[in-house]
Amino acid sequence: MLIYKKYLENHFEAKLKVEELQDGIRLDQFIQDYLTSHSREQIKKKIKAGECRVLNRPASKKSSTKLKHKDIVEVIIHRTSHEDEYWRGSLLELEKPSIIFDDSDLLVINKPAFMSTHPTGKHLFNCATVYFENKLNVKTVHSIHRLDRETSGVLLLAKNPSAANSYTQEFERNNVRKCYLWISKKQNSSEDKDFVAEENLGHPYSGLKRVIVEAYPKASKNGKSAKTTFKILESNQNFSIGLAFPKTGRTHQIRVHAKSYGHPLVGDKLYLGGYPLFQRFKDNLYDEDDCDEIMAPRHFLHAFSLKIKDKTFHAPIGDDMKKFYKKHFSGDLENLFSKAKIVVEDYFNKDFK
Repeated sequence: MLIYKKYLENHFEAKLKVEELQDGIRLDQFIQDYLTSHSREQIKKKIKAGECRVLNRPASKKSSTKLKHKDIVEVIIHRTSHEDEYWRGSLLELEKPSIIFDDSDLLVINKPAFMSTHPTGKHLFNCATVYFENKLNVKTVHSIHRLDRETSGVLLLAKNPSAANSYTQEFERNNVRKCYLWISKKQNSSEDKDFVAEENLGHPYSGLKRVIVEAYPKASKNGKSAKTTFKILESNQNFSIGLAFPKTGRTHQIRVHAKSYGHPLVGDKLYLGGYPLFQRFKDNLYDEDDCDEIMAPRHFLHAFSLKIKDKTFHAPIGDDMKKFYKKHFSGDLENLFSKAKIVVEDYFNKDFK
């Protein structure tokens, strides 16, 4: 049972209490149940280094140490380079989140790309909840919903359990309206006009390829129903920029629906580059040609607007999308944002159909 946790700038501390049913369990097995993303060998090394220890028996550095009911086990994880992000061989300077709205219950932020919503897997430090727990000096900041690491934009966090429950229910009841801004690398089949995607979405593969989501005809028995309305804001021979209004919330929904209509997102390793390229990036074996193919270190999808409980929040895009827009489009960013907000307001004022 977790009784204490603290994320500091360069390390994470946790204290776990051994419950009655765990009496007699080995130390490495106990840690494995908590650090599920770590291998048994990694855990053994941490125990030997004193980074996982029984507080009332600090001298023990054996993985086979048998735990007793009510023992307190301390776990320390140091921040390492595995959370760094690189592009074309250079370390990326990651953006910091900014606050859009703040009151006693709710914190609305503009989450930058490469920041996780909350700790998961190997990503423990560059996380929205962790960042604001430290910044606000509070024990817990609650995630109400989530955005993928590479997706930037409007993210809601709660300051207390009551607010977290209240706002989470709004998502569960489908009372929340969302809009995403995207930039695509056009294909021959791409549309230059608004469109509505209603293809079913499903996971046809197992194993490593289970990350892939495929689109199927709406009438098909494959996949689950999904619907996304796309509005084109600006388009040229090579790229488009627009808004996406998802009615459902399927995995990779906007990215797969956009690709289905000839608009794979710039930077999308999986749906623009393809699975082999995706794996090369995952294994850090990509080359300059791979970078040239996808053109950006992350997929250009940004949670631009969100409406909940009659409040609408907007988040300006990050520097990476701004620079790309200025390089590849001829329009003015301020005019683009003004147009986007008008489109969002008009759409949000209408009921979903």
